Amino acid sequence: MKLYKTKDGPVLEDRDTFYQLTDTDWDVLLNRGDHAAVLTSLSRRALKLPNFNPLTAALAPIGGQEVWAAGVTYFRSRTARMEESKDAGGGSFYDRVYEADRPELFFKATPNRVAGTGQNVRIRKDSMWNVPEPELTLVVNSVGNIIGYTIGNDMSSRDIEGENPLYLPQAKVYSQSCGLGPCILLSEEPLPAETGIRLEILRGETTAFVGQTSLKELKRDPKELVEYLYRDNEFPYGCFLLTGTGIVPPDEFTLQSQDEIRITIDGIGTLVNFVTQAS
Repeated sequence: MKLYKTKDGPVLEDRDTFYQLTDTDWDVLLNRGDHAAVLTSLSRRALKLPNFNPLTAALAPIGGQEVWAAGVTYFRSRTARMEESKDAGGGSFYDRVYEADRPELFFKATPNRVAGTGQNVRIRKDSMWNVPEPELTLVVNSVGNIIGYTIGNDMSSRDIEGENPLYLPQAKVYSQSCGLGPCILLSEEPLPAETGIRLEILRGETTAFVGQTSLKELKRDPKELVEYLYRDNEFPYGCFLLTGTGIVPPDEFTLQSQDEIRITIDGIGTLVNFVTQAS
């Protein structure tokens, strides 16, 4: 089952049929147990939506949740972080994080900083080297159980982070710095290791970059990431946790205003964001 958030309330997709769920609070719904039974019951008395279009109707699937992220969870990300920060003397930090027991976890976004599918993400006006980072995103309830998955776009200013690792919050956290969507794939089971992740960046009529990876390249166990995040932390509405990226464009690449970013994860769908430049 997939769950979409719309201005008219949650929409459930079950076997290619869409149902408008009414009188259902988003945050309460995400924290319910046994989603399959609950949503099946709700869909039986819900209105069918024969012409539902996620690209135009779906909002970012977030309510009162915070968004967090994990870093250096793929070997490709480790290498990229080391390369961009070598002149600042921070390269070895990333190698040590990749091998350490404790993962790198950082705050990414509040709900107002999040863009849904079809909406704009932003590149900073004080940065000259910006990339999207396509990431499997865990949907976690208030007691730390993974209840589903969505797609995350972790917008990143590589030159700011590379100048000094302590600048990470400025490189990662700003208005429209995160994309989520188009839906939540409700599942308490781990996704297969063969699950593919694909990034395509379109610039006008041409493809500026394309890359792909799979979850088998993810070094960290998603449950382990959640366990560390929930240590001495409370999330009354649950949270979203981006699990890191295994796709990094070449060093000479940077996003431009009006680029189209398309991130596809098998079984979930495609998150589409458009790039705007901060003024």
